[in-house]
Amino acid sequence: MSSTLVNGGSLEASATADGGVRDFYGEERATEDQLITPWAFSVSSGYTLLRDPRYNKGLAFTEKERDAHYLRGLLPPAVLNQELQEKRLMHNLRQYEVPLHRYMALMDLQERNERLFYKLLIDNVEELLPVVYTPTVGEACQKYGSIFRRPQGLYISLKEKGKILEVLKNWPEKNIQVIVVTDGERILGLGDLGCQGMGIPVGKLSLYTALGGVRPSSCLPITIDVGTNNEKLLNDEFYIGLRQKRATGKEYAELLDEFMRAVKQNYGEKVLIQFEDFANHNAFDLLAKYSSSHLVFNDDIQGTASVVLAGLLASLKLVGGTLADHTFLFLGAGEAGTGIAELIALEISKQTKAPVEETRKKIWLVDSKGLIVSSRLGSLQHFKKPWAHEHEPVKELLDAVKAIKPTVLIGSSGVGKTFTKEVVETMASLNKKPLILALSNPTSQSECTAEEAYTWSKGQAIFASGSPFDPVEYEGKLFVPGQANNAYIFPGFGLGLIMSGAIRVRDEMLLAASEALAAQVSQENYDKGLIYPPFTNIRKISAHIAANVAAKAYELGLASHLPQPKDLVKYAESCMYSPGYRNYR
Repeated sequence: MSSTLVNGGSLEASATADGGVRDFYGEERATEDQLITPWAFSVSSGYTLLRDPRYNKGLAFTEKERDAHYLRGLLPPAVLNQELQEKRLMHNLRQYEVPLHRYMALMDLQERNERLFYKLLIDNVEELLPVVYTPTVGEACQKYGSIFRRPQGLYISLKEKGKILEVLKNWPEKNIQVIVVTDGERILGLGDLGCQGMGIPVGKLSLYTALGGVRPSSCLPITIDVGTNNEKLLNDEFYIGLRQKRATGKEYAELLDEFMRAVKQNYGEKVLIQFEDFANHNAFDLLAKYSSSHLVFNDDIQGTASVVLAGLLASLKLVGGTLADHTFLFLGAGEAGTGIAELIALEISKQTKAPVEETRKKIWLVDSKGLIVSSRLGSLQHFKKPWAHEHEPVKELLDAVKAIKPTVLIGSSGVGKTFTKEVVETMASLNKKPLILALSNPTSQSECTAEEAYTWSKGQAIFASGSPFDPVEYEGKLFVPGQANNAYIFPGFGLGLIMSGAIRVRDEMLLAASEALAAQVSQENYDKGLIYPPFTNIRKISAHIAANVAAKAYELGLASHLPQPKDLVKYAESCMYSPGYRNYR
């Protein structure tokens, strides 16, 4: 028998030649331009259950579950537990020679089986982090239009101006705790990728869950599309965003302001909004504008600063002295560079009780025009002005190294191969153990490679980078480069804000996160020349960071979840999402 919609919508059963049930809602008999209703089931069972990524377990459904949830015949007879599924998937992933193909396979898994995706990521974090995060995510964003499968997150464009609150209400989850938002203007070191920057919020939030234990259902990736100035994308037939030049000025500010107000109205005071990969001029302005009214955090400015400061604090056990004893030279004076510099100055001020205006004098910055000095004050952007010290102008980095004689050289320029052989050799001639941090992402934009740093310094350098590098053997000794990866900080930092119910972010919380991460570096790590702990312990590290951040929120009177738990580390661990399969009734 088949049932057909007749007489304005009543159901009528009619026999078919083959005895099957067909076209229940009249969809197949409708012409292409005829309006029909997209009916759906509300309870996940049978075929629908297998296509719901949150509840699907694939072949791990037990015999009892297959009977209870109408899965008989929809799956092969074998029952494979989650561990076996994980083993099979890792085997398959390792067959791919192209990292982007691994990325696509993992995104497909996330859309198919959420818990297995996170189990895979947690258990194989060191192997898979470069796939879902830097450097592979950069290539994924460049090709996002071509590899686009299913939309993840929300796209808010200029077309939605005046309707942003309605758009937010279209998202199925109502209890959102973390939003990662980008406008795609400065994706890693790759420039303006417009709407295709969505790969960054999606990747960051997968790490919030895997590394920080924040529930996937409470995470929301958002891309704000105001156009792009990337001609290649504008001419690409597969580009998924607005085909117009990037909006600026009043139009841009009004859209962002409506977005920020709508987020607070829809999700409340305690939703964390993480700004990601905005261009310098917007990043600083947005952080300054909304930090007093919203719970906001800029990972490029504050997250990078916190993870680098942690590495510097840890490195003191290898290089000696206090933070105040060292001289810092930066190549790059954008979001990352000035953010790191300011946090270092704040930490030195905290340790020495000296005013921050004084501690800034230990820190020098080089931008595209040379050393930032007081004679350039009139032409400097506002965020560079605190770093304009008294010194004669210096044009080249090598000359700046010779003049300033830094003990620490930090690259955040987004320009590859800028730490030349001469620069590294000069650092080695000035210091017994020069600290060299090449932070720019992806790998192609790194200021120098690990091999170059160790070889050119004759094994003297303590090296860390933004992107991963393999261990290097030099004169019979194995050097293991550290990775100053923001993924050490932001997942635990976010968890700390969430579990304390913090309503604002303060610099003291960033210092607390840095100190917690530095404390996790063991003697075994130091013996290998590492200034960061291995990612294999990242959930434990995140719990300690979350506890430190939450403690600071309570101390500053910014926490709303009262009373304060007695053991914040244990409480953090108890709050973490676990990706193990659940048993269904």
